[in-house]
Amino acid sequence: MSLQNPVSDQPRIITERRGHVFLIGFNRPEKRNAADLALLQQLALAYGELERDPELRVGLVYAVGDHFTAGLDLADIGPRLGPDGLDMVPEGGIHPWQVDGHALSKPVVMAVQGTCLTLGIELMLASDISIAAESTRFGQIEVARGILPFGGATIRFPRTAGWGNAMRWILTGDMFDAAEAHRIGLVQEVVPDGTQFARALELAERVAGQAPLAVQATLANARTAVRDGDAAAEAQLQPALARLAVTEDSRIGMESFLTRTPAAFVGR
Repeated sequence: MSLQNPVSDQPRIITERRGHVFLIGFNRPEKRNAADLALLQQLALAYGELERDPELRVGLVYAVGDHFTAGLDLADIGPRLGPDGLDMVPEGGIHPWQVDGHALSKPVVMAVQGTCLTLGIELMLASDISIAAESTRFGQIEVARGILPFGGATIRFPRTAGWGNAMRWILTGDMFDAAEAHRIGLVQEVVPDGTQFARALELAERVAGQAPLAVQATLANARTAVRDGDAAAEAQLQPALARLAVTEDSRIGMESFLTRTPAAFVGR
């Protein structure tokens, strides 16, 4: 399955349903998956589909070819920048970097390889679990292009890596390797080249096998703590527990525990 786009008929993003996992693939390998407006809009539409479909529980973002992304295609994007920035979310889409006040309620796993620049890092920071091939090279290089990171790196990179670690890479535009990305918490696992997709899919399927309403509630509460502070998250814990306790999935989970049999959750 592929998503078409009002800007271009060429599929820049390919999608596939694999059980409850929604595969979202960057598909511009001849340009090292550099993001033009067509790719950004198709990516937003894929995120919208992931959000709306109750059968889809987890997204897995990956890239076709040797590289995850070379960042923005500035020749295409530059002329489209207006006084309010870049308008890139079509009707029915969700901003993949979630910097417009609308957050995806479902978890996203990422698999990256080769070159992963700018918006690729920001997509990882906006996601939940990232797996990197061991030869991956990263760079938050906007300052070398005369712009600033506008997909959330200025907000999330310091939160993830600590102030000094984030500024070391954001303010210099230097490249860094997968070992450093793991050290600072940008990626959760580094795996041999060529195995990153399989490992990411394994983890995505593991998450998708859990009770989806519980996964979403857990994700939402953790985000509340990060965004609004501990007290706000604490205030939501008992009401969230009460809502989940009366779901069909809660009953299924309890039966699974008592009978020692695998749970088949239904999302209700």
